Order: sequence, then structure tokens, then C-alpha cells
Amino acid sequence: MLHSLMWIGFALLLFLSYRIAYHLTHFNSSILTLRMTVVNMVVFYSFFYVAVPGILKGSVGKAILMIILAFPVLISIWLLITYLFSIAYHTLGFEILTGELKGAIKGSASQTFFQALALNRMVSQAIIIISILAPFFFVKILFEISRLYSRTLNIQKQKAALEIQNINIEKDFLKAQLNPHFLFNTLNNLYSLTLRKDSLAPEVILHLSDTMSYTLYESNTEKVPLFKELEFIKNYTELEKMRYSGNKNIQFDFPPESTCSGLYIAPLLTFTFIENAFKYGLKSKKDAFLSLRIKIEDRCFYFEIENDTDKTREKADFGGIGLENSKKRLQLLYPSRHELQIQNRESCFKVSLKLALEN
Repeated sequence: MLHSLMWIGFALLLFLSYRIAYHLTHFNSSILTLRMTVVNMVVFYSFFYVAVPGILKGSVGKAILMIILAFPVLISIWLLITYLFSIAYHTLGFEILTGELKGAIKGSASQTFFQALALNRMVSQAIIIISILAPFFFVKILFEISRLYSRTLNIQKQKAALEIQNINIEKDFLKAQLNPHFLFNTLNNLYSLTLRKDSLAPEVILHLSDTMSYTLYESNTEKVPLFKELEFIKNYTELEKMRYSGNKNIQFDFPPESTCSGLYIAPLLTFTFIENAFKYGLKSKKDAFLSLRIKIEDRCFYFEIENDTDKTREKADFGGIGLENSKKRLQLLYPSRHELQIQNRESCFKVSLKLALEN
């Protein structure tokens, strides 16, 4: 549609030019306009839809060579089509009888093929071609830039959508990873409590129910209320703590619920860090410890977890793919609103995270 309007406008301006500048009849103006429009269209589309794709596919050297070759070829096409139109018009008996262009059709048709494509004519016509087609080339280049920009935006949108999809897949993987082995350990602990008729059994059942409800249903959104995420962390850590004897140094420090009012966070964002702390920490015979501290200040979420490490274990074992996935989620969900520090020291492993939260 845009191209059609462009060529209709060009033809109209050319027709008016023949009528006003050269005082030609309507008929003569029409046949010359037809010839010039067809010639320009052939050269224009030959360049942008034949030459340019070939130029873009090759190397820089090949592109330069093709541009050098394309220019004389396009001029030759211009001259050849003009010559063929002149022969056709002359055969049909069309001629310009008055004005500056008197006898132009006969003069052009009476040339031989080699005279029509002579070098001096190619040079003179090159200047005419450049002056006529320059505006069209400019418009076409602007159009292509606009289309390329639009295509780039669409690609970026598709990429963003895929990244969000990957985030959701990773979150679902975390939930699937949580459920089996965590549930197995918790049920074993619960079984031991019920055998001893321990009063803690109902509390364990409540913590387990809340934890499973959160992972299965409440975390299926992009953001969750912060207090809900903290409840999950509390329930999970309390259940994990049950696996260890009372002489293990396990400390938790959570903020009051009032500081979380109106704040939201991506679900299960710190779960990998907590899970790794229980998985790899509390292994030392003398200095086994695990410390988790969370606070909320000035709409920022501060998370810090630290645990002892087994000196015999390779450092590369800590976290692995889980930590990398957590880093990726943070980068995608909080690209300029988070600070993450991971320190793998000789005797301890520490993760510190700061998040700027939203309403």
C-alpha cells in the first residue's frame, strides 16, 4: 500500500512536470510519465530486492564489489528499458510534435542498441538517475530502518516472554525439588514424634500443611505478599531444624509482620540459599552452625544466611546449578534492584542479598 502511494505520487508529479515545464499534451505527458515510472520502478526494486540482499549476505569485500558492479548494471537496465519504450512508442506512431522535446521519441528509437548503451550516455544518465531516485532511496532506507527497529522490538518482546517462561519453569522446578525429599524427611520426623506421643506433632503437621499449601497454590503468581513468603520461610526452617539435635547452633532472626505491610516479592526467591545451607551446613563436628537473618528497612529486603562448611568438600560443590538459577532469576526479576554477595570461605559459606521491593 505504501509503495503504491509512493509511485502514484511520483507519477503525478512527473506528469505535472511534463505538462507545466515542457508544455506537452495530456497524451504525451502520460506516455512519458508511464515510461519514466516503469524505468524507475525496475531500477528501484532491482536494487533493493535483488542487489541489496546479495550485498548483505557476503563479506565486506564482496559487498563493496557487488555495489561497484550493481551501479553500471542498473544504469544499463535504465537505458535499455528507455530504449525499448522509445522503439515501442515509435512503432505505434507516438511522437512529440512541439516544444523542447520535439522528435525525442523518434530520435531515441533511431539509435542502434550500442549507441543507446554508449559510455557517454551511461555517465550522463547516471546523474539523472541519482537525482530522480535519491528521494525514493532515502524514503526506502527510512522505511527499512523503521521496520528493522520494529522487528528488533518484537524480538526483544519474544525474548522477554521466553525469559519469563524460563523463570516460571525454574520456579516450578524448585517446587518439585522441594516436595519429594523435604516431605520424606518431615514425615519421618513426624512419625518419630507420634511414636513418642510428643506434643510437638500437631505443630509439625501445621507447619507442613502451610508449607505445602504455599508451594502448591499460593506461589503460582509473579509476586506474593512479603509476609506470606516469610511465613513459608519460617515454616520451612522450623521443619528443617527438627532434623538436628539441640546442640546444633541454629539461629533465626525474622522481622515483625508489621514491617512487611503492603510489600511484595517474587516467590521462593531465597529458597535455594536456605536449602543449600541446611544441605551443606551443620556438618562440622565442633563448630557446626547455621544463621539466618532477615530484616526490612526503607522498603528493602535484607537477607543473610551463613553456615559452616565441611573442609573436605570441594568448594565447587556448594550450590551448583541451583545458585546459578537463583542468580538468573534475580537478574531477570530485579535487574537493577538487587545486590547479591556469595562468599565461599574456608570454614563458612555466606549469602547476602538486598532487594528493593515494590508495593
